[in-house]
Order: sequence, then C-alpha cells, then structure tokens
Amino acid sequence: MTKRVLIIAYYWPPAGGPGVQRWLKFVKYLPQFDVEPIVYVPENPSYPIIDRNLEDEVPQDITILKSSIKEPYRFARWFSKGKTKKLSSGMVPAKNPGLLERFLLYIRGNFFIPDARIGWVAPSVRYLSAYLDKNPVDLIITTGPPHSLHLIGLGLQQQMSIPWLADFRDPWTTIHYHKSLQLTKASARKHKRLEARVLRLADHILVTSPTTKKEFEMMTETPISVITNGFEIANDIVRRPDTAFSIAHIGSLLSERNPKVLWRILSEIASEEKEFKKDLVLKFAGVVSDTAMASITAFGLERNVENLGYVSHSEALQLQHNAHVLLLVEIDRPETRAIIPGKLFEYLAAKRPIIAIGPEGSDVEVILSETKSGHYFTYHDEERLKSHILEQYKAFKNGESTTTTDAVEQYSRPALTRRLASLLKEITQ
Repeated sequence: MTKRVLIIAYYWPPAGGPGVQRWLKFVKYLPQFDVEPIVYVPENPSYPIIDRNLEDEVPQDITILKSSIKEPYRFARWFSKGKTKKLSSGMVPAKNPGLLERFLLYIRGNFFIPDARIGWVAPSVRYLSAYLDKNPVDLIITTGPPHSLHLIGLGLQQQMSIPWLADFRDPWTTIHYHKSLQLTKASARKHKRLEARVLRLADHILVTSPTTKKEFEMMTETPISVITNGFEIANDIVRRPDTAFSIAHIGSLLSERNPKVLWRILSEIASEEKEFKKDLVLKFAGVVSDTAMASITAFGLERNVENLGYVSHSEALQLQHNAHVLLLVEIDRPETRAIIPGKLFEYLAAKRPIIAIGPEGSDVEVILSETKSGHYFTYHDEERLKSHILEQYKAFKNGESTTTTDAVEQYSRPALTRRLASLLKEITQ
C-alpha cells in the first residue's frame, strides 16, 4: 500500500548548494518504494545560491505546494548586500567581526529564533492545515536547517494528530557557528527550549551522523535513526584527468575552515621539490573567504590557485572526477565531529583519493576507513600529511591513477532511499 508523506523544506530548486540535494534525491526515488511525496516549499525564497540546472531534476509528476514567505534578509541588504548574503548562506564570521557584522548577527540571533525563517511558521501551519483537511497524508517530514521548519511540523502534529519525522541535516544548538550569533542568555535558553521540545515531541528523529545521534540521545527518548547523505550514480561522466597535480576542494572555505597546516606543507614541498610548485594546482569551486586566500598568499601559493567560484552541480561532479586528489576540510572544533559534508559522498562516487582534515574523532574518518577511499588527518598530523601528499605526488609523476572502489555503493541515493522508505513505513504502521 502506498504511503503519502508531506515533506516540508526550505531549500528546493532553483536553490543551489548542498542543502537542496538530500530531499531532492529522496523525492526522486521514493515513488519506486511505494511512497508518494508531496513537497511544500516557499514561493518566493531568498536563496544565497541559485543553480537552475537542478530544476531539471525535479520529478514532473509530484505535487509541489508553495506559499509566500517574508524574509528579513531582503531588508538587511539595505545595510550591506555582501555581508547579508554571507550570513544567509551560513558564512558567520567567527573571529573579530566588524561593527556592522556584530549588529546583523545580534539581530539575527536574538530577534529571529531559531532563525530568520521563523515568520513562515504560523502562515504555513494555517495553509497546510487547510490542505491536509482535504488531502490527508500518512506522515509529515520536516528538514532543517532552517530549524524553524520543525516548528511547522510541531504545529501540524498538534493540530492534526499526524505522525511527524524531524530530519536534522545539521545539529541545532551544537552547530559550530551557534556560539557566534551574539546570543543573550535569554535567547540561548529559548533555542535550547525549542530544540528540546522538537526532540521530545517528534515521533521520530532522523540525523545524518552517528555523533549527532549520540548527542540527541542524551536529550530525548524519541527514536533516532541515521541515514547519511549520499551520491547520485552518474554513469554519463567520463573522467578527463587534469594534466596538473590538482588538489580540488568543492564547497565553501570559511574563515575557520582554513587549513594553514596544509598550505604550510605544500609551501615546504614546493621549496624542496623542484617541479612541485610548477605542477601544483589548487582548484576551489565555491566561496573562498578572504582569510583563507590571505593564508594561501602568505605561504606563496596564490599563483597555484584556480578559484572557480560557484559552479553548477554537474560542473562540480566533473571537477571531482578529473582531479588527482580531492580535499575535504572541516573546522578544528569538537562541535564539527558530527558534520559529514554532503560532498564527501560525491567524492566517494568520483573514486579519487581523498585527503580529509578535521577534528579528532570525526565521523568522516570512520567512513573513509570503512570504504578505503582516502586518509584522514587532524590539524596536528603534519608529518603524516606531508608524507601522504608526497606519495600522491609521486604517483602523479609516475602516471599512476589511483582509484577507490570499496563499499561505496551503500551510499548511493537509491540505496539510501530504500532505507528511508522502510523507516517511513515502520513509523506509519
């Protein structure tokens, strides 16, 4: 028997970036497993990144509901368009923010709890209540961030008595930038109260990492499942190996996501190996902070950088397949141990060697070890990291093409959707 599920999301094509990928792909494959998705998204959102190519991936035969949203970021642009776009996309300045940035962060953190989409909650509950009266569903799913969307699920659950699953693509109060929001004590307590209420009252919690599951299990007795992000099987991509020794990073390099240890090691190798500096290319696809570029310049590597800016998802996939090494970087803080970036799974699909740098005890390290897809380093593993880069460079000079193949199929979108569909049917029995 087919189950009907209402999926409440903020990020949806034409939005670009990783936030849109998870549920776009689930929606694509759920009908194959006897689950009918109905998607509810904002009609006029303020997306920081646009990728029109993703609109072609939206299934034509699904129901998509939309309603208007009023977002404060539109008005904040009167102060500074650039800084507002960074805040909207999650680029929260972690160190020494300017006066305007502190002001915007204070407003964002204390007047819009849990986030700037809070104004969409009440209108959405009204709109969806009317829809569900005439079009019943078996389950409601909310996905955040923005975590205000979970409050829509909470409101509908209480009004309609429909089971509700809350999907956390990222943690809430333990996310690495939460402490940078200039929160008052009262605001911090309100965040905690809302988080606890959602975790306690949802019928099921879905998370993307084992560490987040462990953190939430200390806060609730609600059942929690882990389904990671994944990759789309792309049989149409033909690898065209870069002629340079390319180290490619896909995604944002924030001020704190700035691996100075790597730039230092690359600079050292360039001074020790005569041809290395000529062969090396650092390919960046995504936003690169001024702080990261300043560090790269300080180590004399600015001419080795190919800064592509934001590229379409299809272009990003091709870049990953062409690169000699794929770089994954996470902020060196305990809060980021639970973060498993979506790009990791696309890296797995590209079957190129991965170098990951992040905090000790990261869930990323477990996946790399399990799939034998790369090596994980903390910010203090300088000697190991340098030795590994030299090994990869030697393979490049010898014309060797290292690939990885072990156990990555479990992270394909169809395999993950099969697991999700099984969970949804279990919840709705």
